[in-house]
Amino acid sequence: MTEPLVISIDAMGGDHGPSVVIPAVAKALLAVPTKVRVLLHGDEAVLVPQIARCRGLAEHVEVQHAERVIGMDEKPAQALRRGKGTSMWNAIEAIRDGRATAALSAGNTGALMAISKLILRMSADLDRPALVASLPTPRGFTTFLDVGANVDCDAERLIEFAIMGEAFHRAAHGVPRPTVGLLNVGSEEMKGHEEVREAHRILREGGIELNYMGFVEGDDLTGGAADVVVTDGFTGNVALKAMEGAARFITNELKVALTANVASTLGAALARPSLRRFRDRLSPPPAAPLLGLNGMVLKCHGGAGEADYAHAVQVAVDLARSDFAGEIERNMRRLPSAMAEQAQRPVEGGV
Repeated sequence: MTEPLVISIDAMGGDHGPSVVIPAVAKALLAVPTKVRVLLHGDEAVLVPQIARCRGLAEHVEVQHAERVIGMDEKPAQALRRGKGTSMWNAIEAIRDGRATAALSAGNTGALMAISKLILRMSADLDRPALVASLPTPRGFTTFLDVGANVDCDAERLIEFAIMGEAFHRAAHGVPRPTVGLLNVGSEEMKGHEEVREAHRILREGGIELNYMGFVEGDDLTGGAADVVVTDGFTGNVALKAMEGAARFITNELKVALTANVASTLGAALARPSLRRFRDRLSPPPAAPLLGLNGMVLKCHGGAGEADYAHAVQVAVDLARSDFAGEIERNMRRLPSAMAEQAQRPVEGGV
């Protein structure tokens, strides 16, 4: 008999906590084809009544009591000092202890990254984890990273992100040889700051064996110019939130236009299935995996509703069944020689 996949969830994290997490888990478990068990970390007195309201859920979940919760406004250093025994900490520990394959939290992003790195450590000599988002395009999806975990990045970090993103895209989206681009202010060789130009030289000439296509620009993110687009966490987070804001603006304006009068309201009613698909395509990604750890950790956005959180659980299950962590490790073995080779080359000028 096949052992069930186990997902560890910080049930107290996010803006809504158990009131969203518990029904979302129930919905997700109905949708996933594989056998899954869920460890729910949080206040037992709060979780048990919520679980009882979802028919059949109790037999698929196990409550792991945690009295404390990491606040959404806590700094990572504070979370590390006082985090032991919290619902987030315990959810990550379950991976380290071999009791779960993946962990999911909608809690404090900085705390999640710091605690995950402390407990799980980095794999394959990677320096820092990266948050990745899947953006819809006419061709499918663009894997975009880093979207907030690392504000400052040198060339080596950007190359690590390229390696991680390529392995993730192959595992998550089924593309055998994804194309990789570096986000820049232009496609010309001389454009951008020194770190992005150096990363470009190494990816182009260093023999890392990625399907590297060069620089891409901001409008390529949703245009599908590259399967994987790499940038630093500052730029990535600004770009992602700008796209989320634009999507909300378009959706709200469309709603106003379609309820302006009786005729438009009737037309909207007839087009409701298509409009729902349109809304879903513009919705922000429900979960961003932290790539590069010795274990699978996913960050769900703090304001996620029931549908988004259920989708995030499904993403966790899909990734837990993949081998992208092994692919990252295999690709990372090529990085030291590529960096050494590039260090011996003359540096090109640029502005």
